[in-house]
Amino acid sequence: MAARRLVSALRSGPARVAPLSTAPAARERPAAGRGAAPGCGAAEAARPPWPVVDFGSPREAYRSRRSGELVRGWLVLRLCASPWLLAHHEQLLHLTRRLLGQRLFEKLMKMTFYGQFVAGEDQESIRPVIQHNRAFGVGSILDYGVEEDLSPEEAERKEMESCTSAAEREGSGTSKRERQYQAHPAFGDRRDGVISARTYFYASEAKCDSHMETFLRCIEASGGASDDGFSAIKLTALGRPQFLLQFSDVLTKWRRFFHQMAAEQGKTGLAAMDTKLEVAVLQESVAKMGIASRTEIENWFTAETLGVSGTLDLLDWNSLIDSRTELSKHLVVPNMQTGQLEPLLSRFTEEEELQLTRMLQRMDILAKKAAEMGVRLMVDAEQTYFQPAISRLTLEMQRKFNVEKPLIFNTYQCYLKDAYDNVTLDVELARREGWCFGAKLVRGAYMAQERTRAAEIGYEDPINPTYEATNAMYHRCLNYVLEELKHNSKAKVMVASHNEDTVHFTLRRMEELGLYPADRQVYFGQLLGMCDQISFPLGQAGFPVYKYVPYGPVMDVLPYLSRRALENSGVMKGAWRERQLLWQELKRRIRTGSLFHRPA
Repeated sequence: MAARRLVSALRSGPARVAPLSTAPAARERPAAGRGAAPGCGAAEAARPPWPVVDFGSPREAYRSRRSGELVRGWLVLRLCASPWLLAHHEQLLHLTRRLLGQRLFEKLMKMTFYGQFVAGEDQESIRPVIQHNRAFGVGSILDYGVEEDLSPEEAERKEMESCTSAAEREGSGTSKRERQYQAHPAFGDRRDGVISARTYFYASEAKCDSHMETFLRCIEASGGASDDGFSAIKLTALGRPQFLLQFSDVLTKWRRFFHQMAAEQGKTGLAAMDTKLEVAVLQESVAKMGIASRTEIENWFTAETLGVSGTLDLLDWNSLIDSRTELSKHLVVPNMQTGQLEPLLSRFTEEEELQLTRMLQRMDILAKKAAEMGVRLMVDAEQTYFQPAISRLTLEMQRKFNVEKPLIFNTYQCYLKDAYDNVTLDVELARREGWCFGAKLVRGAYMAQERTRAAEIGYEDPINPTYEATNAMYHRCLNYVLEELKHNSKAKVMVASHNEDTVHFTLRRMEELGLYPADRQVYFGQLLGMCDQISFPLGQAGFPVYKYVPYGPVMDVLPYLSRRALENSGVMKGAWRERQLLWQELKRRIRTGSLFHRPA
């Protein structure tokens, strides 16, 4: 069956990987301490005092920057906050390019927007930026920022072709997938309403191989430039998105079936990890549906597979969908509209089977390369109609590669209503199965698009109702993970946020829980060219902090930069504090005669 193959193809391990070098020599984790394994006998009194971090000191924030870089940063952030310039930026760029010519235009971009937000054109040119930032305590998450410059019509055509299966094109399978997991022409261009996230459209298997080669070079560049790097990948770049849609539909229906069974047992309104089904009652319900014989059903729910508690939680339920049980060949769920039992899985053509296999192979090749180079691999989150599949496939990679320490990091979008359930389930699964949990927490990049799509197509909005609710969800998820880190020295989290309040919250909880910077369990992340007043004080105080570093040729990166400036305008308008600090530092250098400051 398709879902079994999708999951089991990644499960050829668990393969043990070589321990990674995750820190510069100057910051090696001590052999003893709170972060060390239990039983090491470390004395808490040997800990250094908790470092003081000041985000309000321009002098400390910009010690690593020449005055020319401060002028560029202030000017670019000021221009990005101008509604008129943002509304006409494409015409202005086109006009400037015609007036100056290609060569001078590229120089101008490198002096302004490109120079502010992009590290360089290739592996060699980005090395000085990476090494300079690292000298001031800031690491790098490399991301090849090239984005295909497609028209909206071309993007829509490619998306509709690649998200539709052969069966659906023949007209026999369209209605079996829920509307959320079907392709819709109005949202074929996935770039619309997206904040700073690069978008891939499927063209061919050869193009996916090309993307994989690009990611491999990015991993090599990260490993070659530092010994504590990350590299970012997107699964939509590695295969036909049809499979992500179909698998997401399967996983969502299976999870919903669990909650329907819970409702029958009077267990509604509970958190995902607190919802437990009585196995005896569940067996009776499944038997009445006619899914299989009573004997077969009893064999699914045994002490060997589920323990002896007599109950079954969502993690137990999810385990029934993979290749470890015979239930997977009976995967059917009730259709609430028709009352009929329907198969969860669609049949694939021979070509689709081959495309699916290649997608999984590409993921495996990237993970093995990351292990070889000592680079952590960060799997970016994407749209909600792809995300259940992306998270499940990432989880399978974590099972295989996160044996000694986290090599694969999953991304959790905290603007989603179910973010807390997703985090708590995965943390508990890592505990039960004994692999190392690695996560990046973000607020999310697809809010406007997700809201519009849900409203127009007609399904529940997956996004938290307000910005305040998203902040509360972020802090709730983060607090849960930090509590886990207190008891599990191998678990890691990246706090990817430009929100100063969130960073303060994290630092306060770390101090309360005894999670010291030298333990290197909690990382911080911001975009290159933004929030230096947060990143560099953290790095200089000894906290592991990273910049998300795009790179690529000027003209190839412009589409990505152009959309980011436009769609991130709300963030840019809120960067008044950063502009204020930049201006204060420039005035201080002029006043003190240190305008020609050289970082050291």
